[in-house]
Amino acid sequence: MIENMAAIHDFIERQGFVILDGGLATELEAHGESLNHPLWSAKILLSAPEKIAAVHYSYFLAGADVAITSSYQATFPGLTALGLSLKEAEQVIRHSVQVAVEARDRFWDNPRNRVGRLRPLIAASVGPYGAFLHDGSEYRGDYGVSRDVLEDFHRERLTVLSDSGADLLACESIPSILEAEALCGLLTDFPAWISFTCKDNAHISDGVKFDDAVSIVSQAESVVAIGLNCTAPSHVDKLLERARSVTDKPLVGYPNSGELYDITTCGWRSTAEVGMIEQAAVGWHRRGARLIGGCCRTTPETIRSIRAALTGALVNTESN
Repeated sequence: MIENMAAIHDFIERQGFVILDGGLATELEAHGESLNHPLWSAKILLSAPEKIAAVHYSYFLAGADVAITSSYQATFPGLTALGLSLKEAEQVIRHSVQVAVEARDRFWDNPRNRVGRLRPLIAASVGPYGAFLHDGSEYRGDYGVSRDVLEDFHRERLTVLSDSGADLLACESIPSILEAEALCGLLTDFPAWISFTCKDNAHISDGVKFDDAVSIVSQAESVVAIGLNCTAPSHVDKLLERARSVTDKPLVGYPNSGELYDITTCGWRSTAEVGMIEQAAVGWHRRGARLIGGCCRTTPETIRSIRAALTGALVNTESN
């Protein structure tokens, strides 16, 4: 078995679910940080990593079983474009994991935090090529580049993050099947989940059917879970049903808050979907989601509500 492969499965077997954390960048913004920058949340790794640690810690306190690191937009091309050397860029990428590990260990050192909990995991975030482009194409997938280009882009960062102290990789906000295939080709000896951005309840962002995409990536041995993130909450039920029809692997669901991001204004617009995650999480679990959390604009309170809802639902099921 691939090293660390059992970590997620152990959580699922022992408590029935894995609670992921919520939005990192938008939580940093809520605490006064400006992220209008090509590195997005990774910018704070350079200026104030202690603020990232504080957000990780707040999610652990809220009930998160997994912290997703701030490496989503920390890439070798992006960091070196700012003048860092390759060695310095590698140190920044590794530091994203170290910050999360230290926050987890500080949380776990308090015996009161261990009551009813398993020791949380660290998932090293691997954002898509579109995040590096910083043009919103992680929600379109229209890169116009070859699989070789995508593999070259991801290869070195995957190597570093797989040797960083993380428990697994979170290949997230993947908008295209070509990029997913490129990642699967590189994920040979370290566990990862792959989650797609989806434009509706049937297709990933590049237009490929979601169930086809799930079927393809589920064939990779190192992919321990598959699903979606940063997608409208109203699409999640159908997407999970489609995924469950083609794979027996655990499903992942961590949609955004339901607000819409406007790339032209770099701002968010509220919609009627806001608040759906807390209400819908139990239904997602019934449809096969075992890794459940939130993405952009979700908060520690969102995660606290999801954990409470799932815990209550499972207790009621066992008592009946």
